[in-house]
Amino acid sequence: MESLDLANRIAEIIVDKQGEDILILDLIEVTTFTDYFVICSGTSRRQLDALQSALREELKKTDERILPFNVEGDSHSGWILVDYNSVIVHLFDPEMRAFYRLEDLWKNGRVVARIQ
Repeated sequence: MESLDLANRIAEIIVDKQGEDILILDLIEVTTFTDYFVICSGTSRRQLDALQSALREELKKTDERILPFNVEGDSHSGWILVDYNSVIVHLFDPEMRAFYRLEDLWKNGRVVARIQ
């Protein structure tokens, strides 16, 4: 699966699980370690866990059986990072997202999609 297709599929899964303020950032021209960030907020620890689980389960079901290279953080920390190599997913609670402001840090990236 191409990187942009993967980022879009991840966003679809997040929408299905009612994640909020979803942003896909194109970082191809900005960095070499990944192509896209998908950033979203969850309203509770339980929802962050559900988002992570849904991503892992749904992408594993694809023909390519896509598995993350790494998962860091947990819902208790307020930030879960799921690394699919060409796409890195950041699942935040609202406080942590406001604190780390990845959108500002990576403002040179091109916004591909924003789903409110």
